[in-house]
Amino acid sequence: MHSIVEKIEKESIRTDIPDFRAGDTISVSVRVREGSKERIQIFTGVVLQRRGCGLTETCTVRKISAHIPVERIFPIHAPLIKEIKVTRTGKVRRARIFYLRELQGKATRIKERKVDNKKA
Repeated sequence: MHSIVEKIEKESIRTDIPDFRAGDTISVSVRVREGSKERIQIFTGVVLQRRGCGLTETCTVRKISAHIPVERIFPIHAPLIKEIKVTRTGKVRRARIFYLRELQGKATRIKERKVDNKKA
């Protein structure tokens, strides 16, 4: 890769992104423009996958809204994303949990991963 492209990427990569992976429940605060006004909309759901690296890294988040499944793909380093918060850490054994699409109701629940506080 060219050194000019690397410099531009280093300037644009965000450092305030928390560590999360598939199975975690996250809240993504997105800036939404409506005409001349701008507001922040929070999208809370389960991470199905993280894909890519560097500036092109994205994550797919799924939620159920009024019994209708909604999936959005967020570019992690986009300036439209104000912040990302991890609300729950899920215990899954795969990097891409697309099997959730076929499940309904209580079957979609994911157990919570226990975090070691002894490392601190």
